[in-house]
Amino acid sequence: MAKVYVVFYSMFGHVYRLSEAVVEGAREVSGTEVSLFQVAELVPDDMLEKSGAKAARQKFTHVPFIQPQMLADADAVIFGTPTRFGNMCSQMRNFLDQTSQLWLKGDLIGKIGSVFVSTASQHGGQETTITSFHTTLLHHGMIVVGVPYSQQGLLDMKEITGGTPYGATTICSGDHSRFASDNELAIARFQGKHVAEISKKLTLA
Repeated sequence: MAKVYVVFYSMFGHVYRLSEAVVEGAREVSGTEVSLFQVAELVPDDMLEKSGAKAARQKFTHVPFIQPQMLADADAVIFGTPTRFGNMCSQMRNFLDQTSQLWLKGDLIGKIGSVFVSTASQHGGQETTITSFHTTLLHHGMIVVGVPYSQQGLLDMKEITGGTPYGATTICSGDHSRFASDNELAIARFQGKHVAEISKKLTLA
């Protein structure tokens, strides 16, 4: 059975909502075990309180935290992160920086890696965040998987929407009132299913 891990960081819940859709898509593939995890917080509790993030994060306090060594048990890992100035957030970077022992042992070589993100503007670095994230995955010897254009939502020109061939994305508003649209969630579900299907094939090969 192929094991797919969805590993995310979310401050206000936008990436968490995408991660739920990714999990839904991956679970559509029979013979696949899908687990959802989050990475540890680095922001002081009082700052989370002031920003309103602490209240927003109550939606996913039930999601367990992952330890770096746990990645070795997965056949595929789909990472979700908000964008910070065109790069992944510090919480995700901190987590990945703790995977040196996995790198030394080659524990992630041949596993699938995939990425989805959120930004607070239409052109806020969605693609640069994903492609720069890929660099770490490639250093680990992972097989990078994106979202092919058979997902027709990538071609939607009728609305403001996220979604890239590199991975699912969502656009959130500055006041955090906008969450993932139906199209963005559909792309995320597709990504989860697509990764799970490939992972299953490689596991059975």
